[in-house]
Amino acid sequence: MFSDADAAALYDLLNPWDPGLSPADRFYHELVMAADSVLDVGCGTGAMLACAREHGHRGRLVGLDPDRAALDRARRRPGIEWVQGTAADARWQAEFALATMTGHAFQCLVTDQDLRASLAAIHAALRDGGRFAFETRHPQARAWQDWNPSGGSDITDASGRALRVWHQVESADGGVVTVTETTALADGAVLRVDRMSLRFLGIQALSTFLAGAGFQTEAQYGDWHRGPITATSREIITIARK
Repeated sequence: MFSDADAAALYDLLNPWDPGLSPADRFYHELVMAADSVLDVGCGTGAMLACAREHGHRGRLVGLDPDRAALDRARRRPGIEWVQGTAADARWQAEFALATMTGHAFQCLVTDQDLRASLAAIHAALRDGGRFAFETRHPQARAWQDWNPSGGSDITDASGRALRVWHQVESADGGVVTVTETTALADGAVLRVDRMSLRFLGIQALSTFLAGAGFQTEAQYGDWHRGPITATSREIITIARK
């Protein structure tokens, strides 16, 4: 068996949070450390907020995620508020200086309705002048073309099992890509298959949704070193202000 708890633990192994090594992690870490109150939407197992606390953040840190197993793991990290729910479920009013969505979690907002409801709730949670930072894969890079079994990862989990994890696209239609994530033993025996849909928004469509929620786009970058968006950029990294 490969439980939800196993999957959450494996996520931490596959996606270690390290601002010293990862430019993406460093980008968000600097924003979090500069804000006195932070809401991390789609916080997963809570590594980003835990890192901030370990580095001396003294303000309010709140992690929000719908995944119970991920939050069970996050709750092992002290000094942070952990809340189960989706972005659209958020009911805070003018309580945070910064909201974040890391790890391309923004792309899990697939429908127009979900996008609008989520952005409205995040906007409401921010104080006047508060900022919302997130990234989405630029559709021009067609990142899904690289999601196939040959690009899998080999890893040993905490119990000593040798595992292989790979992704495979089921469909790509209308800006929405549906992909499976397969976790298998080294001999190929499949333990688990998860399915997700991700939305790829272009810059103009993204700007329209943000403006509709009352956000002003403060900055957009094409890479984690704050370079401009170009014809070869793979990311749209956005900081929007309430």
